[in-house]
Amino acid sequence: MNRKFNFSVGEFYHIYNRGNDKMLIFKDNHDYDRFIRLLFLCNTRKNVVVREIPIGLTYVFERGETIVDIGAYCLMPNHFHLLLREKIENGISLFMQKLTTSYSMYFNKKHKRTGGLFEGTFKATHADDDTYLKYLFSYIHLNPVKIIDPLWKENGIADRKKAKNFLDSYIYSSYRDYLGIDRKEKSILHIENFPKYFDGIAEFQLCVDELISYRDVT
Repeated sequence: MNRKFNFSVGEFYHIYNRGNDKMLIFKDNHDYDRFIRLLFLCNTRKNVVVREIPIGLTYVFERGETIVDIGAYCLMPNHFHLLLREKIENGISLFMQKLTTSYSMYFNKKHKRTGGLFEGTFKATHADDDTYLKYLFSYIHLNPVKIIDPLWKENGIADRKKAKNFLDSYIYSSYRDYLGIDRKEKSILHIENFPKYFDGIAEFQLCVDELISYRDVT
């Protein structure tokens, strides 16, 4: 779905895109790690030269003012999902331009390819009510289940315990941050600038479990 609206400051959006012709955009752990680092490093008004920032110093880099608020993210082999809040005018567009351009340049150089990496301009939907916005926190974080159970959305999850264990161990999303696990990547998020739908870890897990129980998730 292509967006048919302008981003508005203070509003929330589900941002997503996939590889051109559904190609893999993350081929190894280093690719995933690079994109996750960029989620942090591109969220600034500054022009950042990523190769000049040591990996170990990524999350203490002084970015200055951020341009979007990030509420959740999930990377899949051939696509990604982000939950963003427009913080300044044109913040999302600027952030996505910096993010996808930087990652595409890295990926093409590393994997010796040319041409567009992503399937056109990123897609976006406006989370304009609480029901949908709260749902997105679960939907985005549940995406990795498709790796081990490709038809779970249509048929339901065959092994819920296996799915839950897989999610708990999946490191390429913000799911573990919502479980309260202390890790450096939590610096990417600005949870305080999103509605407080979950009073604690248990309530967040309950919302995810409820979605797991449904079929025909879109």
